[in-house]
Amino acid sequence: MPKLKKLTLMSLLSTGLGSVSLLPGTVMADDSFYDALTAGKVSFSARLRYESVEQDNALKDADAVTLRTTLGYKTGDFHGFGAFLELEDVSDLGGDYEEYPQTAVKKYSVIADPNGTEVNQAYLSYNGYGTEVKLGRQELTYREAPFHRFIGNVLWRQNHQSFDAVSLSNSSIKDLKLSYAYINKVNTIFGNDLTAGLIDDGVIDMDSHLFNVQYSGWSVGKLEAYSYLLDYEDAADNNANSTATYGLRLSGAKPVNENLSAVYTAEYATQDEYADGKMDPQDYYLLELGGKYEGWLAKLSYEVQEGDGTYSFKTPLGTNHAFQGWADVFLTTPNQGLKDTYFTVVGNVAGAKLIAVYHDFETDKDSLDAGNEFDVMLQKTFMQHYTLGISYADYNADKEFGGADTDKFWLYGQLNF
Repeated sequence: MPKLKKLTLMSLLSTGLGSVSLLPGTVMADDSFYDALTAGKVSFSARLRYESVEQDNALKDADAVTLRTTLGYKTGDFHGFGAFLELEDVSDLGGDYEEYPQTAVKKYSVIADPNGTEVNQAYLSYNGYGTEVKLGRQELTYREAPFHRFIGNVLWRQNHQSFDAVSLSNSSIKDLKLSYAYINKVNTIFGNDLTAGLIDDGVIDMDSHLFNVQYSGWSVGKLEAYSYLLDYEDAADNNANSTATYGLRLSGAKPVNENLSAVYTAEYATQDEYADGKMDPQDYYLLELGGKYEGWLAKLSYEVQEGDGTYSFKTPLGTNHAFQGWADVFLTTPNQGLKDTYFTVVGNVAGAKLIAVYHDFETDKDSLDAGNEFDVMLQKTFMQHYTLGISYADYNADKEFGGADTDKFWLYGQLNF
């Protein structure tokens, strides 16, 4: 079995769990404590997926069949305290691609789903007085999927991203949610065997602070303010990785009549150097306007990540697959920055969810044509637990910016209990 990810906060978690066994016998005999341990909830999931990648370059076409399985257990409540453990396994079942992480000289296009078995989540929790606290390995997000623009679990990849962290959220004030997290390590999607740059055995050491405030009591829409202070401990001084991001977002919907509603989003953020980092300030903008009509959504979006040719606005901890095209050409923002004008349609076809998106890309600096992309997905869930889906991404490059035409195709089935 492949080795597990390095455990740091995990060791503290183990110490805390181990200390339970040293409590006086009267506590261990407490029926409510025993019930909390034994009357919890078991969870299981499995996702079987076929993925193919074709690119107009020297790399060979790749295809892979992989299986992601998870097994979790969440204890019951004991005076507000609880615990959660989730194991994750990704297995290669076949295909014609290079085992990830790839060798120094790549032969195949990337399919970033490495084999491995690991502890995906393991944390102690406390819920009380309108506050939830988690200590240990956990998945962190502040928005519903797929809108994990800045902080996410990269749930599209078979190996999810998780964090060794302390997190807390408070909802004791009506319509107001206050969240904070301290991150010690990022357990990346790349598995235990990748050591490159700031990644050591699949892990990034951090000393980072996340602040998020959300207010939903305003009739105009939901307000969100955030500050993400990312300090990469192993990065050299004056690197461009350690950054401070401050942002504000408004999103909402207003009925036009009983069948039609207008939807809108406006967001602005600025990013600058932090700790030992070095960069010139870059800004982020998002504007969206659309409508919902009898179960269908159509919206036009304009997103800008500024870049000056040396530095650009980046979102290294986000679920970036959901943004700027599913072909993943722009998972990392080019140094010239990126402007993305895109149109999205979401609806229901024969009981299945349909999503179609068209992107037109342009660099922020010099306004170079960076290509266009069409994405489409059809997904259906049966009896709450079973899901089948098919997805396709077609990116067309432009010689003005460079890059390679890229086609990606996925066929997948999933079950959750």
